[in-house]
Amino acid sequence: MKTSLTVTIAIASCGRPAILRKTVEELRNQSYPAQRIVVCTARASDAAGLIEADDLALRHGPMGAPHQRNVLLDNANDTDLIVFFDDDFIPDRDYLLHCVQAFQSDPTISAATGRVLADGAKGPGISADTALAMLADPRINDTPNLPPVETVWSSYGCNMAFRMSEIRRHGIRFDERLPLYAWYEDIDFSRRLGRHGRIVKVNRAKGIHMGTKTGRTPGRRLGYSQVANPIYLSRKGSFPWDHTLRSVGRNIAMNLVFSLRPEPYVDRRGRLIGNGLALADILRGRITPERILTL
Repeated sequence: MKTSLTVTIAIASCGRPAILRKTVEELRNQSYPAQRIVVCTARASDAAGLIEADDLALRHGPMGAPHQRNVLLDNANDTDLIVFFDDDFIPDRDYLLHCVQAFQSDPTISAATGRVLADGAKGPGISADTALAMLADPRINDTPNLPPVETVWSSYGCNMAFRMSEIRRHGIRFDERLPLYAWYEDIDFSRRLGRHGRIVKVNRAKGIHMGTKTGRTPGRRLGYSQVANPIYLSRKGSFPWDHTLRSVGRNIAMNLVFSLRPEPYVDRRGRLIGNGLALADILRGRITPERILTL
């Protein structure tokens, strides 16, 4: 009989305490109970309304996703798996169960991500009530004829799971040179860990990414990161140069086209200005991820 794996759920959050409270409430309904939920915020007010309990730990760390995720890693040293959820990701109640089954069935898996049934980050966003209704609808929360586990290139930051023994063995940390929202920090971390095992998608570990628009990086800063971060990651070897060229080109093209008639929920013109500032810094030979802190 296989030994059950212990799981720590880890959430980095900033500026949306109401959404965070709702997500934590739903995470407590998992059919496979987590050892604990650990929340890391930059300010106490970011976790307003949450109270520490046996199953919930509140921690504080510097502003920025990588800084906060590293604090969360430090609070998961006694667990088998760490599962990172965005504060606006609501999983199906069997998410952890299927995730644990995947890691138990294949010891070569080092990183995993689930199947996003709907992604509000690609549109105006999804409310918590709508997300819960979608999870209750079998037409959306479906079980298509997909392989239980399939190899993928990287994890998606809104929901990703890692084997802690591999993280400890290789001393892997989130890169704190990627500030604030830290564009592509999820790809960087999972690709570096993926050198030591498989990265997979667990198709029955499902959920809704609400894509809440509050607490996001302003358009100009995000636009700069869309150029600077892939270049930085390619230089350090975790992101291929051909991927960088496609990513940068695609984002600049999208920002240029949509800036003519921008979506009300995306600062396309701010992103385009940020893209331009990054391109200018490339010509000056001074492009770095940290530059967004001065914009």
